[in-house]
Amino acid sequence: MKYYIIAGEASGDLHGSNLIVALKQIDPEAAFRCWGGDKMQQAGAVLVKHYRDLAFMGFAEVAKNLPTIFRNLKFCKKDILECSPDVIILIDYPGFNLRIAKWAHKQGQKIIYYISPQVWAWKENRVRMMKQCIDKMMVILPFEKEYYKSRWNWDVTYTGHPLANIIHHYKETISIEKLSDKPIVALLPGSRKQEILKKLPVMLEVSSKFPEYQFIVAVAPGLDKEFYNDLLSEYNNVTYASGITYQLLLQAKAALVTSGTATLETALFGVPQVVCYKGSYLSYQIGRRLVNVKYISLVNLILDKPAVKELIQNEFNAVNLEQELRSLLNNEEKRKEVQKDYTELQDLLLSDEDAPGIAASTIVNFLKQ
Repeated sequence: MKYYIIAGEASGDLHGSNLIVALKQIDPEAAFRCWGGDKMQQAGAVLVKHYRDLAFMGFAEVAKNLPTIFRNLKFCKKDILECSPDVIILIDYPGFNLRIAKWAHKQGQKIIYYISPQVWAWKENRVRMMKQCIDKMMVILPFEKEYYKSRWNWDVTYTGHPLANIIHHYKETISIEKLSDKPIVALLPGSRKQEILKKLPVMLEVSSKFPEYQFIVAVAPGLDKEFYNDLLSEYNNVTYASGITYQLLLQAKAALVTSGTATLETALFGVPQVVCYKGSYLSYQIGRRLVNVKYISLVNLILDKPAVKELIQNEFNAVNLEQELRSLLNNEEKRKEVQKDYTELQDLLLSDEDAPGIAASTIVNFLKQ
């Protein structure tokens, strides 16, 4: 079978790479062509476009980059027609992927969506088009299956969350390579330059208040280390680590984390965290009027309660961040409360079979029909 996979950011690259590995176990003759990143390429896919050339964060930023987005859409459609895959697998990244789904459906392509767009948060009316264009929808959050069934009468497949089993296995098998003699605070400021430039300077300002700790920045895949050198040069107790984020989280006593998949990874490693979000003024004002969710972090969304502190927009400043970090580091009762919530989260997400394996079996069985 020929598989065409499209992911538009670092988390999609991770999930896509694990899906490729799982598909190869069932379909040894499989051929993969993808939009993704280094991990999908290393798993054996031919990389057409790297996500670092695709990812634009925020409403205003997307609007400014519309010509590039439209060129990418045009090129993607042309490449799909030339490749003539047996199936197109779309991973999250809805602004781009739903346009491809609508177009590809008209071309008679089979379309599978792995990791649903968060339509329950905003632009819910997209589901009508999705039901028409997507042949198989797979979801990874526990509440999504019931959401689609009760609200839209759409039977979707729940695979479990891919990260839960991956991280559980990692913690069981990996050996620790000590990163610092000091206790560590991990900084995960995001995967895109524009979001890093908004969040990392605030995180770095806070680091100077904790000289007894070593702050370590997780370098985003595909970004030049010189980019970080320029930002970190003034801070004596801050370094960076590239390609070893899970090792970093294994050893961290606390973490400052940008909203997104990293919040869930941090929780599954049991690291107390402060979730940070700051966008452009225009993007934030648009978003707060369109997005209908109580929380921005996956941890809180899945648990449906404020298990981790979220500092959003103007609340995300050095004073608030220092206060929250100090509480996580020094308040033992707070740390115990966080760990209790994290245990509940893991119990919800951990399954006997890994999510990529379930997804791969679902895809192959669907294609055999």
